[in-house]
Amino acid sequence: MHKSGFVNIIGNPNVGKSTLMNALVGEKLSIITSKAQTTRHRILGIVNGDDFQIVFSDTPGILKPCYKLQESMMNFVRGALSDADVLLYVTDTVERDDERAAEIIDRIRQSGVPTLVVVNKIDLSTQEALEALVEKWRATLPDAEIIPISAREGFNIAGLFDRILALLPEGEPFYPKDTLTDKTLRFFASEIIREKILRNYDKEIPYSCEIEIEEYREEPGIDRISAVIYVARNSQKGILIGHKGEKLKKVGRQAREELEEFLRKKVFLQLFVKVSEDWRNDQRQLRRFGYDPQ
Repeated sequence: MHKSGFVNIIGNPNVGKSTLMNALVGEKLSIITSKAQTTRHRILGIVNGDDFQIVFSDTPGILKPCYKLQESMMNFVRGALSDADVLLYVTDTVERDDERAAEIIDRIRQSGVPTLVVVNKIDLSTQEALEALVEKWRATLPDAEIIPISAREGFNIAGLFDRILALLPEGEPFYPKDTLTDKTLRFFASEIIREKILRNYDKEIPYSCEIEIEEYREEPGIDRISAVIYVARNSQKGILIGHKGEKLKKVGRQAREELEEFLRKKVFLQLFVKVSEDWRNDQRQLRRFGYDPQ
């Protein structure tokens, strides 16, 4: 008997979906920062055993779209609802109730898909508060199982994994058994660069940037990568580059170091900055960057 299925992770921003995905897969596939809207794409992480294959899927945080980029991000979330064999709805012990997730929770209720409500960050909660939270989610999604965890501390990740495995349907693997993800090296290079921008800049700069890998050349002993960082306005270009290019050099150095760790080889990285006016609302540009605006 072989089990196989799609386990899709959804929830509000900043509840720890990407940290959980990386913990379940055992590799850093999704970038992690303290900023909301860190994840923009749907990213698959595949875990294989002799008698199972779990295809985990990290998704953007639930939000009310303000421009076409965010509409595409929400399309990834809705897509994850429609093709799941098991749903992980991730919440945490510190987020407040809001209306962003009401539509998604209603869809979960009607979907009939086995659902685990994963209550993250229990290391930040008292036992009494956690018990009240569990009761609240039992009332909200009565057909779901509630599983408290701490993704950052690794608490109950093994228990969650075992429960997911128990819920998987029988079936053949969807991907070759040596596959870790559906994404290319180009994708991970662009995400690592974007993560460094998220960590080094405040306000609107990280959310106005998109990365395009213009060239990725694999050579013995070294990968040569040339990337363009697109910003939405000319004023953002100067902020991103910084005085005498120092801020951009810092981003490049940090990205190169992480890429070398990720690839386990030397990397030569070149970064350029270009302006693409209002790219977040430009359907043609969004498709070029791998989004699918409706």
